[in-house]
Amino acid sequence: MTRHLILEGVENFRDFGGYATASGARLRAGRLYRSASHGRATDADLEAIQGLAIAVVVDLRRKHERQRDPSRRHDAFSAEVVENDDGGEAEDDSWVAHVTSSDLTAASFRDYMFRYYREAPFNPRMIDLYARYFEVLARADGPVLIHCAAGKDRTGILAALTHHVTGVDRDDMMADYLATNDPARAERRLPIVTEAIRDLTGRTPPEAAVRVAMGVEAAYLETAFAAMTEQCGGIDDYLRGTLGLDEARRRAVAAQLTE
Repeated sequence: MTRHLILEGVENFRDFGGYATASGARLRAGRLYRSASHGRATDADLEAIQGLAIAVVVDLRRKHERQRDPSRRHDAFSAEVVENDDGGEAEDDSWVAHVTSSDLTAASFRDYMFRYYREAPFNPRMIDLYARYFEVLARADGPVLIHCAAGKDRTGILAALTHHVTGVDRDDMMADYLATNDPARAERRLPIVTEAIRDLTGRTPPEAAVRVAMGVEAAYLETAFAAMTEQCGGIDDYLRGTLGLDEARRRAVAAQLTE
């Protein structure tokens, strides 16, 4: 199946369904989408996205991110939108705090990513959004789209948890996560991210550091899973105890997403 939807102003838009599951079923294609933010969507992008008949959009960004880069919507947009404003101010943004205080080396960005993945699953705002996402999956009458700013970290963890819940093989889960590392996309994004960091700091980061900031590594996702195991006993214990995903809702999610 073709996973990527090539758009003009929305990056990293792809279908993360369609994978085989341990039960012998398969995730439905056209029911699970992930992407970066939609603030720069063109009119043509809006037409393409509207054609997917998305029922729910889960926007994982903080309040200040949404205010700075508001999503463009089609005139006929009618999807339910899931957001969270708690702790969403700029001063609460760990990315901004890191960029403005670090030496902007590749090593500093990689250290930040490991720290982020250890902490993100237990951030109260993310817990609320992740829990509400699984609630939506159990009842949504149509496709669900999840996105953050770059569509790689907050979104990547949640897509991987979805794959875990539905029994997708770990190798397929990781391959989907790593699909963010598209070389052509990296070349397009390199000057944009460099300029964004320069605007925040007044300093120009080295290219190697920007490439780390834009990419994902298997070890990042493994770090998130390890943190869930250390603090909760396992990924399933995290889903059940922290996100409230009990067996009944888990079965409902599988029923909605598999065929």
